[in-house]
Amino acid sequence: MSQALYRKYRSKSLADVVGQDHITDILSRALKSDRIAHAYLLTGPRGVGKTSIARILAHEINGLPYSDDTTHLDIIEIDAASNNGVEDVRALREKVQVAPTSAAKKVYIIDEVHMLTKPAFNALLKTLEEPPAHVVFILATTDVEKIPATIVSRTQRFGFRAISPVDAVKHLRHIAHEENIKVDDDALQLIAERGDGSFRDSISLLDQLSSLADEKQGITVELIEISLGLAPTNIVNELLTSVEKHDVTAIAKLLDQTAASGISATTVTDQLIHTLRNYAVEKPQLLPLLDALLDVSKSSQPSMKLLSVLGTYAMQTKPPKTAALAAPVLEITATIEELSKQATKKHPHIEPPTETMAEPVNIVAEVEAAAKPLESGAVGNETFNWPALIAEARKSNIALYSVLNKCSHELNDGELTIYTINNFYKKKLDDPKYSSHLYNSLKAIGSFQLTVHTIPTRAPLQNSQAASIADIMGGGVEVSLE
Repeated sequence: MSQALYRKYRSKSLADVVGQDHITDILSRALKSDRIAHAYLLTGPRGVGKTSIARILAHEINGLPYSDDTTHLDIIEIDAASNNGVEDVRALREKVQVAPTSAAKKVYIIDEVHMLTKPAFNALLKTLEEPPAHVVFILATTDVEKIPATIVSRTQRFGFRAISPVDAVKHLRHIAHEENIKVDDDALQLIAERGDGSFRDSISLLDQLSSLADEKQGITVELIEISLGLAPTNIVNELLTSVEKHDVTAIAKLLDQTAASGISATTVTDQLIHTLRNYAVEKPQLLPLLDALLDVSKSSQPSMKLLSVLGTYAMQTKPPKTAALAAPVLEITATIEELSKQATKKHPHIEPPTETMAEPVNIVAEVEAAAKPLESGAVGNETFNWPALIAEARKSNIALYSVLNKCSHELNDGELTIYTINNFYKKKLDDPKYSSHLYNSLKAIGSFQLTVHTIPTRAPLQNSQAASIADIMGGGVEVSLE
């Protein structure tokens, strides 16, 4: 049976260790000067070389050659996950008193030491504080936060780093060359990314894929995506592009496409997170989206949560085109000349009215005209019918109908702006519970191509002179005399 690649290419000396120079350099100097500590603590993520360095260090302390298959009576490995009780540690305390069989030091490697119980830690504490001169402890853990401070303070601590993508790709390429594995650079990059900073996981994935790859094509990005159930890279990029373009319809279609292919929402989310992490410097405006995506995996319905996060972010990041006036209707009857004199005092740039304009005008009519929703609108080949949307909302969701019925709208270049009068109604329409029904209603009337955004004010006044007058009087809306 062939040996697993991660075991075959495990480091055999401190010089072979990749990506942890800040640790191996210090240990090498300490060994050369014979400055050996009585206890070491190796901390860091999984698969970065903690156990390998612990074994190498144990052998080099004793001047012994090391290979993965060697064993020595004076180098004892203990798995704390299965030997975590106080009785296990008490037995250990008795054994450490026995001198080494043939080596200079008796070295105890305790892996996943954070799994020890509290009584076991208390039993170990005294031995760590005053160990026999012939004993060295090497503790390793992926969760240093669970280790009592009293234990940590009695060790020399070394923090391991996650392997950088550059180091991972370089090492994977070396292994692929040695094993005659055909793999392109993009595939190596994706393997390193899926390894998530772990050499062991990355090498294991390379090993797995090598047995699945076609002899001619070798390991490709497509093979990795199919094998791991990943969304194609172009789909992930299209999702982010759709978010930036505020295209909620495209987002929904792409997510439906991935779901139909059997790709889970948590997997897509994970890929989006990795991609956004790489865009952090280039596109810092997407960092709030990255933060929101971190909550998707915690949801009981991740697919709905992902749609909500992407759709809401796409809608919220769309800037309003105008700043509208929010004010009550003005019931005023006066001549334009009378009101314009007041406007000229406050806004000298306004031209005074001509004599032909000096007939009485009902400002209510002028103001309400602009705020009255267009009965229908056409942009390019799209036709939109506001009353039809209201009617559809009434059939499908009475709560949505109640809100929309109080709003006005504006249609321009395929963009539907809904003026919600106030923040309360805006929050309602932005809520996924409402927005999903809104888009279903738009789809039902054949206007699903529209991009929707909401503004928490009344519609802006269209008549500039009426707008200036309304400004003087404290606001207003346009009405029609017809």
